[in-house]
Amino acid sequence: MYSAKCVFSGAAVALLSLFLAQVVIAEEPLEEIIVTADFRERSIAEVPLSITVLDRAMIEQAAVQHFEELIYTLPNVNWSGDGNRARYFQIRGVGELEQYEGAPNPSVGFLIDDIDFSGIGTVATLFDIQQIEVLRGPQGSRYGANALGGLIFVQSVDPTDEWTGMARLTAGQDGTVAGGVAFGGPVSAGSTLRYRLSAHHHQSDGFRNNTYLGRSDTNGRRESTVRGKLLWETENDWSFRLTGMYTDIDDGYDAFAIDNSLTVLSDKPGKDAQASAGVSLKAIWRGSDTISLTSITSVTDSDIDFSFDADWGNPEAWAPFTFDFVTLNDRERKTISQEIRVASTDGAGLFNDAAQWLAGLYLFKLEERLMTVNQGEFFDPFSGFALSLDTRLESRFESLNVALFGQLGFAIGNSGELTVGLRVENRSTDYTDSAGLALGPGETMLGGEIAYSANLAHNMTGYLSLAKGYKAGGFNLGLVPEDRRKFEQEELWNLEAGIKSFWLDGRLLFNAAVFYNERRDQQVRTSLQLVPNDPTSFVFFTDNAAKGKTLGLEADLKWIPDDAWELYANVGILNAEFENFVTAVGDLSGRDQAHAPAYTLALGGVYRHPSGMFARIDVSARDEFFFDVSHDQKSEPFELVNARLGYQTARWTAQIWARNLFNERYAVRGFFFGNEPPDFPNTLFIRQGDPRQIGITFDMRY
Repeated sequence: MYSAKCVFSGAAVALLSLFLAQVVIAEEPLEEIIVTADFRERSIAEVPLSITVLDRAMIEQAAVQHFEELIYTLPNVNWSGDGNRARYFQIRGVGELEQYEGAPNPSVGFLIDDIDFSGIGTVATLFDIQQIEVLRGPQGSRYGANALGGLIFVQSVDPTDEWTGMARLTAGQDGTVAGGVAFGGPVSAGSTLRYRLSAHHHQSDGFRNNTYLGRSDTNGRRESTVRGKLLWETENDWSFRLTGMYTDIDDGYDAFAIDNSLTVLSDKPGKDAQASAGVSLKAIWRGSDTISLTSITSVTDSDIDFSFDADWGNPEAWAPFTFDFVTLNDRERKTISQEIRVASTDGAGLFNDAAQWLAGLYLFKLEERLMTVNQGEFFDPFSGFALSLDTRLESRFESLNVALFGQLGFAIGNSGELTVGLRVENRSTDYTDSAGLALGPGETMLGGEIAYSANLAHNMTGYLSLAKGYKAGGFNLGLVPEDRRKFEQEELWNLEAGIKSFWLDGRLLFNAAVFYNERRDQQVRTSLQLVPNDPTSFVFFTDNAAKGKTLGLEADLKWIPDDAWELYANVGILNAEFENFVTAVGDLSGRDQAHAPAYTLALGGVYRHPSGMFARIDVSARDEFFFDVSHDQKSEPFELVNARLGYQTARWTAQIWARNLFNERYAVRGFFFGNEPPDFPNTLFIRQGDPRQIGITFDMRY
C-alpha cells in the first residue's frame, strides 16, 4: 500500500505535468475576483497585499461543514485544535492558541458578513457561503487592533434578482447526518427589495470511542445555523444590506487520551459549545457627485461553554489512586460596533482628481463575563498524600475602542498608485473579578501603511508595501509574579512585495508575495504547571518577547486549461522565530514560533466530463511545528488527501466524498505536562485530527 507521502508526491508530479502541458485554451476567461473586505470593493489584482479568495465552488467542493476543513488549502495559515472546532487561527505564525481567562485580545480578525467573531471562530459553518477572503499581514488602517496578523472575512450568499433555492442532504461515517435549505429572491415582481433565508443542521459522533461510558458520541458535533439577509436599493441613492444569523454549536469535548489514541476513558466528558446571535446593517449613500457615505453597524451576543475532564480518566483507570479533576468555563460575550466613513467619488478627488481620499470613525464596545470552576481531588494510598480543589473565579471585562482612520490614493503616472493609510485607536478597559483584582488600563495605538502598485504589463501588476499593525497590551490573572502582571502593546512592521498576474486570455492566474516582518515587544502566551499532580494548576500568562522576526512567501496558481479541467497549487514558506527571548523554560532566542510550520502546500484539481461525471482531488502537506512556547515538543509533518466523485445536472448533484482518504495520523494540538499518577512524568499529549471519513452528499437546485 502506498503511503500518504507517496500519494502526495505522485499527485504533485501529475498535476504539475498538467500545468506544463500544451492544451487548447477555451474562450471563456476566469471570472474577476472582487475583494469585499477592503475599504473599496475592487479586483484582487488592485489590492496591494497577499490575499487568498475561496469562491463558492471551492468552498462547497473542498469542505463538508466547517471552515477548519479549508485551512489546509491556505498558504501560511494554521489553527489551534484546543477545542472540538477551530476557534483560534494563526496567519504567518501570528495568532492565539487558546483563551481560558483574562481579557479577549485577538491577533487575527474573523468576520462573518461584517459581524465580528474575532477569537470565537467556532461559528464558522459553511452552508450557503459565497466567498471567504484571507488577508495576510497587519491590517493597520482598515481593521486595527484585532487584525495584527491578518483578517478572515466570510461572506454568505447574497439575494439575487430572480427567485432561487437549493436543498442539501449529507450522510456519512461517524454517524454523520446533515441537511439544509436556502432560498430567496425579490419580495415581489420588479421589487428592489430582495431576501435570502437559509437553515442547516449537522451532526456526527466526533471520531472518539469512550470505552468507560460505552459511548461513541462524547466528542460529538451538533451544529445548527440559520441566516437571513435583505438587500434594498432605494430610488434616492441609498442601498442597504441587513444580515442576521444564529448559530448553535453544541459540540462535546472529549478529545484527549493518555495513550494519544482515539479511545478515551473520561468519566466526565466536557463541552465545546457556542451559541451566537449576530446582526449587521451596511448602508451606502451615493447621492452626491463628490462623496459617498458608508455606515456599518453590528451587534453580537455569544454564550460559550468550554469544559473538560482534566484527568482524562475514571476511577477504574486510576485505581488504586483517587484522581478526579474537572474544569468548566462559562463565557458570555456581547459586542457592538459602528463604523462610518466618507470617501471621494471618481472624478472628485483632491488635486484635480489625482488623489482619492477616505476618512472614517470606528467604535467597538465589548462586554464579557466569565465564570471558571476548577474542582477535583487526588489521593495516593501509598504515601498518604491528599489534595482537594474547589475554586471559582467570576470576572467582568469591558473595553471600548475608538478609532479615527483615513486613506489617500495618489495616481502616479499612467499606471501607478501610491496609497497611504493611517489609523489612530484608543482602547480603554475595565476589569474586576471575585478575587478582588480590579484593573483598568488604557492606551493609544497607531498603525497604517504605505504601498505602491503599478501595472508591469497589460496582464501583470506589482506592489511594494510597508505596513504597521498593533495589538493592545493587557494584564495577567492568577498566581503570576507582580512584574508579570501587565504586558505591553505589540507592534508589527511588515515589508512586502508581490505580483499579481493573469495569462492565456485570463485562464491562468498567478500571484506571489515575499515578506519580512518584525514584531516588537511581541506578546507570547505561555504556561506553567504549579502543582505537579494537579492538572488544573496551569498558570497561563502573556509575556513580552523583545523581538520576533519572520521571513516568508506565498504563491498561488489557478489554471483552467479547458472546459473539462480546473487546477490549482498553493505554497507557503515561513521562517518565524524569536529574538532575545528568555523565559522560565530557558532561552528561546532563535527558536521557531508556535504553530508556524516552515511550509504549507496544497494542490488539486477538478475534471468534468461532458456527460456530467466529475472527479476532484485535493492534496495538502505541512511541515512540523512547535505546539507551544512553554515546551519544545513538535508535531510530525503530515500529508492529507481528500477526494470526490460525482454526477451533476442542471438541477441536481450527487457525489461521494472521502476526507483524509489514507487515514493519516496527525496532530492539531499538543500539551507537555504530567497527568499520570503517581509520579506525573512530563509527557507529550496530542489531540489528533479527524481520521478518514467517507460520505455522500445530494444537492437539489430550484
